[in-house]
Amino acid sequence: MNQQMSVREAFIEASSFLKESNNKNTQEPSQVCRWMLEALLEWKHNDFYLRWHEPFPIEKREKWKDMLNRKAKGEPVQYIIGIQEFYGLNFKVTDAVLIPRPETEILVEKMMQECRQLWRDREPVIADIGTGSGIIPITLAVHNPSWEFIAVDISDQAIQVAKQNAKKHNVMNQIEFVQGDLLFPLIENNIEIDVLISNPPYIPSQDMKDLQIEVKDYEPLNALEVGGDGLYFYEKMIKQLSDLPKYPKIVGFEVGQGQAKQVAEWLQSLNHWNEVYIVKDLADIERHVVAIIKF
Repeated sequence: MNQQMSVREAFIEASSFLKESNNKNTQEPSQVCRWMLEALLEWKHNDFYLRWHEPFPIEKREKWKDMLNRKAKGEPVQYIIGIQEFYGLNFKVTDAVLIPRPETEILVEKMMQECRQLWRDREPVIADIGTGSGIIPITLAVHNPSWEFIAVDISDQAIQVAKQNAKKHNVMNQIEFVQGDLLFPLIENNIEIDVLISNPPYIPSQDMKDLQIEVKDYEPLNALEVGGDGLYFYEKMIKQLSDLPKYPKIVGFEVGQGQAKQVAEWLQSLNHWNEVYIVKDLADIERHVVAIIKF
């Protein structure tokens, strides 16, 4: 890199480098370069075109080279910069947690809507199973400061990331973080919850080979992959519901493509909720299953 190179020239050179990299990167090179430059230079989004004629800082050249090499190998840009936006909030992400997806915002929106309609005289207790980076309970907590949450994950590393995100968004006092397997911590401690939310691993092992390189080679397998038809965790959690002190009034699951109808049938078979419905994502895929008791 020329010492006199501007940020704009570094951006153009880097975008070309990533386009020519012979790999299966699916993240758009110019957008990726912009995200990485903004993170490296600590610029706000609006600064990019306003300041890109400035000289590229010499002291940041080695860091920039390392970021580009990591991206050229296929690593997701979110792990390189350590941040992913979700529902208008920035969350820390590491390779210990799944990168938040836009479709999960639909689940958060739906849960917020249903809870606000159902509880007007008190505040619900909400459990998020497999919390990962904590996006679901933290986002709901930010927008509903009096609600209470229990965030469960089997991975201690994930719990630590989620706690950092909760501290960042000033909601630690609303969320209890618990390391454990599925609903076992709730059952063992006889904890009553009003709402159960979960986005568990749902990709069948045989489908992993078809995923993008950024996903299958870098994101945590224990947050993605499950054997058989991918329905194991839904079936197990639905069976565990009867072991809780009481059934939650709302259950919300994010599911994989082609899984929604089976999960909905399992919930309906319990004859507990008076409405079970499926929500499609923006790609018209049946992505969420919601069961609810309406007063």
